Amino acid sequence: MSAPDSSVTIIGASGALGFGLAVRLAGASVAVTIGSRDADRAQEAAARVLAAVPEGRVSGAENAQAAAANELVVLSVPFRSHHETLSHIAPAMRAGQLLIDATVPLAAAVGGKPTRMLGVWQGSAAQQAQEIVPEGVSVVAALHTVSAAALEDRSHRLAEDVLLAGDRKADKARVAALLDRVEGLRCVDAGRLEMARITESLTALLISVNVRHKVHAGIRLTGLPDSLW
Repeated sequence: MSAPDSSVTIIGASGALGFGLAVRLAGASVAVTIGSRDADRAQEAAARVLAAVPEGRVSGAENAQAAAANELVVLSVPFRSHHETLSHIAPAMRAGQLLIDATVPLAAAVGGKPTRMLGVWQGSAAQQAQEIVPEGVSVVAALHTVSAAALEDRSHRLAEDVLLAGDRKADKARVAALLDRVEGLRCVDAGRLEMARITESLTALLISVNVRHKVHAGIRLTGLPDSLW
């Protein structure tokens, strides 16, 4: 695996998953740029991350500026904001960047149950993203089964897999090099981007499990080789 990127943008780090990921990556010596629709909110979120990780390198900016700041961009927004956010940041993105899409089309986005999924005519939120971003920007779907609460709590020991779906193995390896810096996360190649329709739906399944058992369960696959990348 190649050397991991030393910086990343997280669009939506004022939300639970994005914030937890920012905390973990900042704690792993990754420089984090937080994006929000409002620059002040982005800077407030950055200050919250720094309060949790005083040694971190974290800054905040308006979404488009943040999207242009780094080669890797994580998108972690509610599905109701997915298309609008992508349409806003797309003009600021460039060929060679990689979008890591953690969005899930839960029915809660339109007032339904969080254990149900919305139909996306492209097949998944990640496939919708691939249609919106500029040519030359690749999308990898990831992080759908990782608990936001577990990420945010640095005292919680992670021991779970991150399922990656994307059309280029090199892109998935690059994402894995970044996320594997978070102790306790193991990235697994789950196939082409079309598999995101399945990995995204696992969020709804885990919400159902977690509600019933009052836990923050994740997923760990068995029988895999020691070296995945």
